[in-house]
Amino acid sequence: MNSTTAEKSARPVVNRVNVAFRSMKGEAAPMGFYRESVVPHLIRMAMKKREVTPYRRQLIPQALGCVLEIGIGSGLNLPFYGPRVTRVLGLDPSPRLLELAGQYRGSTAFPLELVRGTAEAIPVRTGSVDTVVSTWTLCSVPDAGRALAEMRRVLKPAGRLLFVEHGLTPEPDLQRWQRRLTPLWQRVTGGCRLDRKVDDLIVQAGFDIETLATGYARGPKLTTFFYQGAASPRVESGCPPLPPSPP
Repeated sequence: MNSTTAEKSARPVVNRVNVAFRSMKGEAAPMGFYRESVVPHLIRMAMKKREVTPYRRQLIPQALGCVLEIGIGSGLNLPFYGPRVTRVLGLDPSPRLLELAGQYRGSTAFPLELVRGTAEAIPVRTGSVDTVVSTWTLCSVPDAGRALAEMRRVLKPAGRLLFVEHGLTPEPDLQRWQRRLTPLWQRVTGGCRLDRKVDDLIVQAGFDIETLATGYARGPKLTTFFYQGAASPRVESGCPPLPPSPP
């Protein structure tokens, strides 16, 4: 893709950022109100788009056992969990989104527990979770590396991380636009970054990727390059140290 084509592809996102940024600067919408009351509804509307439903339908039924969902949001993944799930713990920093997710209580075939918290400090015991689910979440976590390390910590040795995330496109011209727009995009979307290379972050956090599919969904290319797959905690290789020699 040449720079002219990349600029045309970026234009819808640039226009959206400009409109949102102008609305944030008005006295009627101070930043605190915007983050706490407007952003949760923007997230919910974005995640309800039918374009993302096939990704949920493919990924979520793979979960089993005790599930920790990072960034559960308004609970849109909950109807897709299958019969092998015994419990879902939903973590999210937004009280408003947790309130929306709470509407699913009583309609799921498994116990649902909702906890306010961040992915960088998961309030779950080490090695106690069978499946961690992260869908369109790592983009907005301030410290993605630390969050992934926490996910690895809470997983059982045979556990799995299931993920679908958007992030850095492989096209250099679009990458430049993603990096250029990310500072403003973060402000209008509650911290979402456009420029994270998700597969590299997962590997760097101590996971082995089992399956990975990448590609563009429908919509502006700057925001729709998706990474979908599964990963497991890496087993450290090497022999244990020899015992000390007897005196």
